[in-house]
Amino acid sequence: MPGPRLLIVEDDAELRGLLKRGLIEEGFQVEAVGRGADAMRTVAKRAPDGLVVDIGLPDGDGRDLCQALRANGTQAPVLFLTARDAVTDRLAGFSAGGDDYVTKPFEFAEVVARLRALMKRAGAGSATEVGALKLDPVSHDVTCAGERIPLTPTEFRLLGALAAAPGDNVPRRELVRSAWPEGAIVHDNTLDVYIARLRRKLRRAADAPEIVTAHGVGYRLQ
Repeated sequence: MPGPRLLIVEDDAELRGLLKRGLIEEGFQVEAVGRGADAMRTVAKRAPDGLVVDIGLPDGDGRDLCQALRANGTQAPVLFLTARDAVTDRLAGFSAGGDDYVTKPFEFAEVVARLRALMKRAGAGSATEVGALKLDPVSHDVTCAGERIPLTPTEFRLLGALAAAPGDNVPRRELVRSAWPEGAIVHDNTLDVYIARLRRKLRRAADAPEIVTAHGVGYRLQ
C-alpha cells in the first residue's frame, strides 16, 4: 500500500533534496518544489495528503501560500519549516492555517515524527476495514462480523498499522514506531509477544483476518 503523498515547498535545493530522499526512505510518496507558485500548480493537479512548507520562499511568505491553499479548499495538514521561533511568528503560522512547525536547524527524526502525527490526526475520523474486521480510531473499538474484540491501546495501534496496509509486509521498525511512543526502547521479543496476543484474540472472532509472519521483515494482515 503506497504511503501518504507529501509536497515539500523549500527553496534551498540541498535541503529540499535531503528532505525528499529521507522521506521517501521513510515510506512517503514525495514531490518537491522550490516556489509557492509551483506548489499551487502541483496541488491543483493532485491534492497531497500533507505539505512541508518553508516560511521564507523566494516568491512570497509560506504562510500566505498556506492561506491561499486553504482558500482553494486544501484541507491537508501543513508542517511549517521556519528559522523564526518567536511566539508571534508561531501564532501567525497557526492563524494562517498551519498545523505544526519545526524550527531550523532541526533533526530529521523530528520532522518525520511530526508528519506521522499529523497524518494520523488527519485520518482520525475514518474507520479502517479489512474484510469483516473494522477498526474505529475515534472510539478505539474493533469489531469482526459485528463481534467486539477488546484490545489494549498498544494492541490497537499495532493492529491499526497492519490494517492500514492489508496484504503488505509491514517492517518491524514501522510496527514499533506506530505502537510505542517516540524514543521508547522496545525489544524484538516485546513486539512478538504483542503480536501473539493479537493473534489469539483474532482467532476467537469469526471471519477474522490472519497475522502472518514475514520472516526477516515483519508481519502482514491477510
